[in-house]
Amino acid sequence: MSMEWWHWAVGGIALILLELVIPAFFVVWFGLGALLVALVALVADLSLTAQLVLWLLASVAMMVLWFKVFEHRRHKTLSGTAEGDVIGEVGLLVGAIEAYGRGKVRFQRPVLGADEWICLAETAIPAGERVRVVGIEGSFLRVTRA
Repeated sequence: MSMEWWHWAVGGIALILLELVIPAFFVVWFGLGALLVALVALVADLSLTAQLVLWLLASVAMMVLWFKVFEHRRHKTLSGTAEGDVIGEVGLLVGAIEAYGRGKVRFQRPVLGADEWICLAETAIPAGERVRVVGIEGSFLRVTRA
């Protein structure tokens, strides 16, 4: 059995389009590997075994490169990593908070990458008050009057 270069090209495009249906960012690497094999098969005569090995190695290499090198850097965030830096920060309450309710606090400089955060308080605090961060609960900041 022999596979022509265009078989690999069609299969690669189909796998890349399948990634649109299954957005796991996993199938795309096998599609790109198939396109690479199509390019190599266009200029060189490879056996089916060599084509399959090249496809597998190229796909796995691209996937490992993405998830180990590039993806790791892309998802690097400050959120949840610097709690000690946030505790004690003082901001301005944008909207009034009911007791045990939610509001929004604005900081003069970004805290964990954002100027405004949704906050929680155990006591009612009117809008315009200065508040101090006393903790982090999930994606909310726990605040008290400053």
